[in-house]
Amino acid sequence: MRFMMMVPADERSEAGQMPGPEVFEAMNRYNEELVKAGVLLAADGLHPTSKGALIRFGENGQSSVIDGPFTEAKELIAGYWIIQVRSKEEAIEWARRAPFEPGFDLQLRQVFDAEDFAGEVPAEILETEERLRAEVAKQHPGSA
Repeated sequence: MRFMMMVPADERSEAGQMPGPEVFEAMNRYNEELVKAGVLLAADGLHPTSKGALIRFGENGQSSVIDGPFTEAKELIAGYWIIQVRSKEEAIEWARRAPFEPGFDLQLRQVFDAEDFAGEVPAEILETEERLRAEVAKQHPGSA
């Protein structure tokens, strides 16, 4: 089972302010634990929305691009981890170890796997998805 742990953005991260060295040190220790346990698949921080764009899809295949910051967004993500574990309970235990201050909310969400769609999606689509994942793994070893 794969889970994503999402770090919410705040005023500081949206202003592009980097945390202090002690935060990076704590995150580095936590990431090392995840790697040693063999559960970490990916982990990254995200630039503020001021460096991004919002693509709004409209009628007839039309889309528009809105440059950041995304002032309309209620909940923004500043970073994430993707872990692979045996159960939701194990994912919760890893999330509880994350080095955050009291009052911080870390969101944990399970990532869909192909077997979650069995019976809902035609087999040829699932086969194509599997083929595409294998191709991505070849193109970017260690990232998928």
